[in-house]
Amino acid sequence: MPFFIIFVLIPLMEIIVFMAVSDHIGFGTALLLSLCSAILGGALVKHQGIKTFFAFQESLQSGNIPSKELFDGLCLAAAGAMLITPGFVTDALGFSLLIPQIRDFLRQKLAASARFQNVHFETNIRGNEQTYEYHTTQSDKIIEGEYETLSEDDKP
Repeated sequence: MPFFIIFVLIPLMEIIVFMAVSDHIGFGTALLLSLCSAILGGALVKHQGIKTFFAFQESLQSGNIPSKELFDGLCLAAAGAMLITPGFVTDALGFSLLIPQIRDFLRQKLAASARFQNVHFETNIRGNEQTYEYHTTQSDKIIEGEYETLSEDDKP
């Protein structure tokens, strides 16, 4: 289904919208408007990307996990791809991803729909034997596993 949407529906919508816009303002003006939106969008993506990168570094230096900055970076990359694509529908979607409040809304929706769990690994080292145990804290299921590191002499 995503293949159909990306490669059939979106280009079809782009052609229909471009034809409707060019009927109202002229073909040359519509082409120029599409080009200007790509240039302006690229500049905005670059500016916000630099801000996000510095916020990412600041978050790491303060010892926090930069999840907000990673999500913003992903949204900015998607916005850049949409703004480079010629057409008004993808430009509208790309410009909407440049708005921080929309990214915050998407982040909240994603966090609300995602299932997170804490993972805990325990390492036990006894002589040449090393074991790892894996525990999750949200679920009542516990997955335990053990393995042993063999030296070259122990291999069959």
